[in-house]
Amino acid sequence: MTYPQIDPVIFRIGPLAIRWYGMMYLLGFIGGYFVMSHIARMRKFPITKEQISDLLFYGVIGVVAGGRIGYTLFYNPEYYISRPWEIFYVWEGGMSFHGGLLGVFAVLLYFCRKYKFSLLMMGDLVVAAAPIGLCFGRLGNFINGELWGRSTDLPWGMVFPGAGSEPRHPSQLYEAGLEGVLLFVIIYSLHRLKVRSGIACFSFLFFYGLFRFMVEFVRQPDAHLGFLWGGATMGQLLSLPMILLGCGGVFYLWKRSQDESD
Repeated sequence: MTYPQIDPVIFRIGPLAIRWYGMMYLLGFIGGYFVMSHIARMRKFPITKEQISDLLFYGVIGVVAGGRIGYTLFYNPEYYISRPWEIFYVWEGGMSFHGGLLGVFAVLLYFCRKYKFSLLMMGDLVVAAAPIGLCFGRLGNFINGELWGRSTDLPWGMVFPGAGSEPRHPSQLYEAGLEGVLLFVIIYSLHRLKVRSGIACFSFLFFYGLFRFMVEFVRQPDAHLGFLWGGATMGQLLSLPMILLGCGGVFYLWKRSQDESD
């Protein structure tokens, strides 16, 4: 298939360039606000629209700061140790989901302490919106022609600019479908079923980790890292703790509910 080369810049106003990647982040946060508002009403969570706006504001800080710091620590520490000022060059790209997740967790702790909310309840609310941002983010990666997959002879393989002449897996679209669309359906369905507090949060950790681990088998690893222990990629190594924590959390809450019903 022919890669649909899309100009990463939507339009320019003088020296200011509005890029699709930044627009995808904006759409993700806007979509996340409406999803969280809807879930809060459906689950009757004791949180106001103003508090949801505050949570989203803190979430933006956590995603950007955590994502950037996570990228510098997990993926390219040597480079940024020698050029620490470039850590702040967010516009040049380089964000880590796993770092962003830790950043969101940190601001979530602060938010729950400030408003005296249950951490599990707020976690359930946030993970309902996360797949929206993930889907838009991966579409932004596809438009930028970055984070492509490994070589393939499948009919939908694409030749990405800067990735050589071989067709490659459009792994960005795989992730948009799995981490975005399918994960949203799973988490939203759990909220519709009004599952126990914490189930949606731990299920998100498990399924995101699982989907990311799977896609990494066809995603091209970072050139400066390559394959690590046992042929695994950095994305797979970072996803394993999520799978274990998510699975363990769901099992613990399920067992607890069984004990309470006896």
